[in-house]
Amino acid sequence: MVKITALMVLKCTPEGADPVILANASDLSSFGFFQRPSVKEFIVFVGRTVAKRTPPGQRQSVQHEEYKVHSYNQNGLCALGFMDDHYPVRSAFSLLNKVLEEYQKNFGDSWKTVQADNSQQWPYLSEALTKFQDPAEADKLLKIQRELDETKIILHKTIDSVLARGEKLDSLVEKSSDLSAASQTHLAALAKCSFVSVVNIIYAWLDLELKLSSLPKLGHRVMDLSGLTLIWKYLIPD
Repeated sequence: MVKITALMVLKCTPEGADPVILANASDLSSFGFFQRPSVKEFIVFVGRTVAKRTPPGQRQSVQHEEYKVHSYNQNGLCALGFMDDHYPVRSAFSLLNKVLEEYQKNFGDSWKTVQADNSQQWPYLSEALTKFQDPAEADKLLKIQRELDETKIILHKTIDSVLARGEKLDSLVEKSSDLSAASQTHLAALAKCSFVSVVNIIYAWLDLELKLSSLPKLGHRVMDLSGLTLIWKYLIPD
């Protein structure tokens, strides 16, 4: 079972500009092949949203049911982890601390001048994503990072509590360049319903996708989520 879905490193600026992605690694093996592009978009969208609202020097976690998004901003260099609820919080942050340490060791302060998302893979991040699926490996890091015990970790029950007053989910979705037109339509439609947090919306959509993908494959499936309307069309094979 995948305990860490994604790890990210971003550059955050105090001016309020959108964070720049410096490195990104994900394990989407638990999702269907055709779901993965949308899942990747959602990870980038949520990652950028949370990183932008994590002040320098702060560690915070956003909770939703069995999922947590952990964020640590170290003087503008921010690491994020998308993990399940069974992954120990302090072990998660010890991993994020290690990721930032390795990034600084490999790239120094060059990240400060980066202006655009980096699409090239950073091998260490991919290796860490695999190695630290086992929380016991992160626990080893925790033993040598005692400062975490003295650092307060802010826990948010939803991403709504991270958003600034006056910010609206639908406007964030509409303005995001991380989401395709189809994903924007899906999220906007869901946002108008009773769901109140971006994480609720994303995981509700992904949960629906997983349920649909588990149904018997009777032929070609067409799914239209606009207005939460599902239209199924089965083309019976000859």
